[in-house]
Amino acid sequence: MNYARTALLLAAMTAILMTAGYLIGGQGGLIIALVVAFAMNAFSFWNADKIVLRMYRAKEVDSRSAPEFHGLVADLATHAGLPMPKVYLIESDQPNAFATGRSPDKAAVAATTGLLRRLNRNEIAGVMAHELSHVKNRDTLTMTVTATIAGAIGMLANFALFFGMFGRNDNNPLGFVGTLLVAMLAPVAAMLVQMAISRTREYSADRGGAEICGNPLWLASALEKLDAYARGIDNHRAERNPATAHMFIINPLHAHSVDGLFSTHPATANRVARLRELAGQMQDRAAGPRATSVPVTDPGPTRNRPWG
Repeated sequence: MNYARTALLLAAMTAILMTAGYLIGGQGGLIIALVVAFAMNAFSFWNADKIVLRMYRAKEVDSRSAPEFHGLVADLATHAGLPMPKVYLIESDQPNAFATGRSPDKAAVAATTGLLRRLNRNEIAGVMAHELSHVKNRDTLTMTVTATIAGAIGMLANFALFFGMFGRNDNNPLGFVGTLLVAMLAPVAAMLVQMAISRTREYSADRGGAEICGNPLWLASALEKLDAYARGIDNHRAERNPATAHMFIINPLHAHSVDGLFSTHPATANRVARLRELAGQMQDRAAGPRATSVPVTDPGPTRNRPWG
């Protein structure tokens, strides 16, 4: 059901793009819009992961520079049946994480230094399992395509506004009215569809992450902490690049009310409730400890961890 809904939403996003192109320039505008979207998606397919990691100045770590964290991701990836992704750290006090890459073979997962400082090992396992679930479901590619189409729609809206004010286009089927519709409504419609796609994928990744780490309550506890910290700690790079907010496990833009316009995440309380319900279902199905859980235990206090 989630995959079908995502496919329908992607089709809606494409329809918005085509309609915007048609309203600006008729049939020719429609074709140009599709060509632009194809070109942008091709570029994003090959380069989006590098761009976003560079944007956040993420530094790759390995088993020598961050042995515990790298080893934890390796254990989770093995349990999920995934190739080992590249692992990155981002210098930010706000605890958060995201995954990127066009396929499981080319995936990367990134966590902030705040995540490693402020969460215990079980909670970190839940967060990184969530990100690996995104990788396994190829959500990283889906969200890259979505963000690219949304960017193309925004670009068309800017063109519409410019040509509507300073130019004349006889191919526009609705004239100035069509131009205004594209400039004002297309970006809003694209944003709403993008939000719907992201929220659908977040719920799926929560469930998949709980299954990968073996305990939904680890992720539930992590989400509650992440949400509380994000409300009080700014992620300055995310504030400067709000279009990337959908990538993170928790909206990094909670600190300012204006950022609600870019909210692409379900309510944390709803996510936690679903995870607690899943934990009850898993407990009912299994007698005793879950044998297939990743052997991750809480090493004690959450501060001063030797993460590297």
